[in-house]
Amino acid sequence: MDKFFLQQQVLERLAEDLLQAEQAVRAAHETATHEENIAENKYDTLGLEAAYLATGQARCAEAIRQAMAHWRQFRPRPYDASKGIQLGALVCLVDSDDKQQQLFLGPGGGSMKLVSGAQLVQVISSEAPLGRALLGKCEGDEVPIQVASIRQQFEVLRVH
Repeated sequence: MDKFFLQQQVLERLAEDLLQAEQAVRAAHETATHEENIAENKYDTLGLEAAYLATGQARCAEAIRQAMAHWRQFRPRPYDASKGIQLGALVCLVDSDDKQQQLFLGPGGGSMKLVSGAQLVQVISSEAPLGRALLGKCEGDEVPIQVASIRQQFEVLRVH
């Protein structure tokens, strides 16, 4: 599985997300500034609400731009068993039900599912609970995580 191909897929998906976010910003801004939405009394808040929405959408778009910048600078490296799993690792895990999953550990802002060939790959960051737990682990290691009251156990099958 090609890590650089996965990186390109992440960047393409982020570009699509950014386009949608920018369209949402424009639509909310147009609603906020449209002459029909000027408040006529203190209970008429459509324009104000749209302005808040435009601000939130603009923040979302900026977060996507920052994620894209991190993903563009990101250079996945080959797996080094002496360091264990690091950013850029492609990891195959198995859970207690013998269900396997492929993970690509990347920079923040790119959490998504991708398809590579016939395989589904979950992109996670090292800031995610599972991403943090994987750092430094090697093939054959157990990886326990607890999210809220749910405890999960994984085993690292392969790392690339």
